[in-house]
Amino acid sequence: MRILFITATRLGDAVLSTGLLADLIRTIPDARFTIACGPVAAGLFQNLPGLDKVLVMDKRKYDLHWLDLWKACIGQKWDLTIDLRGSATTLFLRSRKRLIMRGGRRPGRRVTHLAKVLELTPPPLPTVWLSEADKAVATATLPADGPLIALGPTANWTGKIWPTDRYLPLWDALSATMPQARPVIFYGPGPQERALAEPVLNALPNAVDAGGHFSLPQVAAMLARCRLYIGNDSGLMHLAAAAGTPTLGLFGPSRASEYAPSGKHTAWVVAPGPEGDAPIAGLSVPTVAQAARRLLAETDL
Repeated sequence: MRILFITATRLGDAVLSTGLLADLIRTIPDARFTIACGPVAAGLFQNLPGLDKVLVMDKRKYDLHWLDLWKACIGQKWDLTIDLRGSATTLFLRSRKRLIMRGGRRPGRRVTHLAKVLELTPPPLPTVWLSEADKAVATATLPADGPLIALGPTANWTGKIWPTDRYLPLWDALSATMPQARPVIFYGPGPQERALAEPVLNALPNAVDAGGHFSLPQVAAMLARCRLYIGNDSGLMHLAAAAGTPTLGLFGPSRASEYAPSGKHTAWVVAPGPEGDAPIAGLSVPTVAQAARRLLAETDL
C-alpha cells in the first residue's frame, strides 16, 4: 500500500504528526511511505519503518515548491494521500483515498486537530524512530554516571526564549535536590542557535554540549537518556516529549493550549498575563524549579 504523507515545514509540527504515522504503521503493516516535509524536519523520518523516500520541500517564490512536489508524485498511483498542510496538491494526483486537513490556525490542541484527520480518539502520542547507530552516538556522547537533565535554551524567535541568565539559579535550585545531576545543553544547527545557547554553556561549565551538529534521531536518542528536559516552546521540546523524556515546557507569548508538549510525562508552565501575549521574562525561577521537581517526583512513582 503506497501512502503519501505531507507534513509540516517546522520541526515541532512535524514531530506532532508522527503519532499519525505510528498508527498507520500499526494498522497497515505493509504500508510504504513517501514523506513530504520541510528541510528542518527531514531527518526525523530517516528510520521510519516502511519508508520509500523523503521529499524535501524547499520553499520557493510563488508557491512553486508545491509544483515541485506534484511533479515528484504524479508518476505514482497512490492508495492513500494525507495532506496536513491543507493544499490542493493531492487533488491532482491519482489517489484511491485523500485526507486533507483544513489549513489555518484554530483553538485547541494541535495534536488533537491532527488526530481528527484519521478520526483517532484519543490523539496518538508523537514518537521517534531510532537506529542502533543513533543509540550508540548517544552512549558515546553522554556520560554514564549520574542523572542527566536536558536544557533547551533556544527557540525559533526571541519572544519565546526564557532569559538565559535564569538557568544558573535554576540549576542551583535543581542541584539542591539532585546533587549528582549534570546538565546537557541542546540546541539546533547554525551560528544563531549556538549564540543563543552559549551563555548557558558558559554559566554551567560542567554541562555537556549536545547541540549543533547531530542528526535529529541522534538528538532524540540523547534526549531519551535524560532524566528530565526543561526548555522553551520549540521543536526540541516536542522532540524530547516524543522521545519519552519527562518534559517541562516554558511558555510566554506562545499558546500552551495549542502547543503544550505531548508525551507520556509532560508538564508546562506559563508566564503570567493574557495567553498569547505574556512576556516569558515574567516566568520566575522558583516557578520553573517547583514544576521541574514536581514532574520528577511524579515520574519516580
